[in-house]
Amino acid sequence: MVSSNQPVVPSSTESDTPKAATAHPKRRHRRRNRSLSFNRMVPNLVTLIGLCGGLASMRFGLRGQFGYGCGALVFAACMDGLDGRLARLLKGTSRFGAEFDSLSDFMCFGIAPSFLLTLWSLPATMHFSLVPCMMFSVCMALRLARFNAALDDDEQPKYAAHFFQGVPAPAGAGLALFPIFVGLEAQANHMAGLLRFAKSPYLAVFCLMATAALLVSTLPVWSFKNFRLPAKAVLPMMVGTGLYIALLVTEPWGALAAAGVIYMAMLPFSRASYWRLRRAAESAHSVPNPDPLADKAP
Repeated sequence: MVSSNQPVVPSSTESDTPKAATAHPKRRHRRRNRSLSFNRMVPNLVTLIGLCGGLASMRFGLRGQFGYGCGALVFAACMDGLDGRLARLLKGTSRFGAEFDSLSDFMCFGIAPSFLLTLWSLPATMHFSLVPCMMFSVCMALRLARFNAALDDDEQPKYAAHFFQGVPAPAGAGLALFPIFVGLEAQANHMAGLLRFAKSPYLAVFCLMATAALLVSTLPVWSFKNFRLPAKAVLPMMVGTGLYIALLVTEPWGALAAAGVIYMAMLPFSRASYWRLRRAAESAHSVPNPDPLADKAP
């Protein structure tokens, strides 16, 4: 018979069970789902579509379809003007988007126009035919690099935000393509003399070199981002826009060539507007603050 004072020895199952087995199992940490919002992808997709348009324009040029090639570049310019506004509207601006947009602009507006003009009227047998094309592309790259560097400059005055420094990339491509626009209009209306003028290699060289100089210049050019019109000019502006759209539908190449001429005619007015705003800002800062105690006797 076992005494009641004898200590009770725990069973082997209870003594051998580790504490970790009786504790609650640790919860596994869930991995964060690193996904990207579709709103932030939309501007980059628009930039990609514009880049594809620029690449397609060179293929059209190789096949001799210069109308389609110029149309593809006009489409790329529309996409370039749309992606930035979409990025600000959808709050999808990013450093990647800015760099991707610059690379797309260089391909579409720095390489494709000179490539089309080479196929249009600059034969390889012509001496120094590579020089204007190379200078145009180099100046376009410098212009885009200067624009990217200016994005981090917070010391610019407020009036300078309404102007570009030099001609922007899409406008520069349009100015360089002026001979092709004129030539396509001449082909559509059977103007042999105008077509010979548009096919002249000297015209292509002049347009490329002049546009290259405008790209790297410090000429202030209206950006039209925050452009305001007086109330009396709204109706004439709308009527003029309607007339231009009608001309663009009926005679697209003539309308694009006329747009280049109008843009060049606006540059002196843009420069005058910039200097007027600059003088007004400098005069406002130079006026001393009146001292109310200056006229009082000591």
